[in-house]
Amino acid sequence: MHKPNVTVAAIVKNHNEYLLVKERDKFTKQICYNQPAGHLEKNETLAQAASRELYEETGLSLTPTGFLGVYNLYADNGVHYLRFCFLFDASGTNQQLNPIDDDIISAHWFNLEKVKSLPLRSPLVQKCIDDAVTRPLLSLDTIYN
Repeated sequence: MHKPNVTVAAIVKNHNEYLLVKERDKFTKQICYNQPAGHLEKNETLAQAASRELYEETGLSLTPTGFLGVYNLYADNGVHYLRFCFLFDASGTNQQLNPIDDDIISAHWFNLEKVKSLPLRSPLVQKCIDDAVTRPLLSLDTIYN
C-alpha cells in the first residue's frame, strides 16, 4: 500500500520578505533553500507541526495566521510528499533567527526577486510563496483537528 510522506511547511512573511532556511539536500548533497518544513509527528496537529518546525529551524516562536493549501509532489528522489502549507506573519516581531536543528545551516529573509534566483529545494518552495502572494488565505478552521 502506498503511503505519502505527510509534511508541513511554514511561509513566514515579514513586510515584503520571506524566510528561507539554508540546508544541504539529503539526497543530492547540494546546498539549497527551503521553507521551514518537516514531517508531521505523532499526536500533533498540522498547525502545531508547522509551528514546531518553524521553531526548530529558525528559532522563531509564532502561530500560523492561516492555511495556504495542500500540495502534492512526486519528487525526483522517488519520494511522494503531501505538504500542508501554513502562513505566518513575523511583522513586528523582534525575535532573532537562531536555528536549533543541526541540519539547518542558517536562516535568512529574502524579497521575492531574490528568492527566484536561489537554488530551491523543490518547486514547491516557489509555488507556496507565489500562492501566499496571490491566493486568498484559508481559515485554520478549514482543517479539522
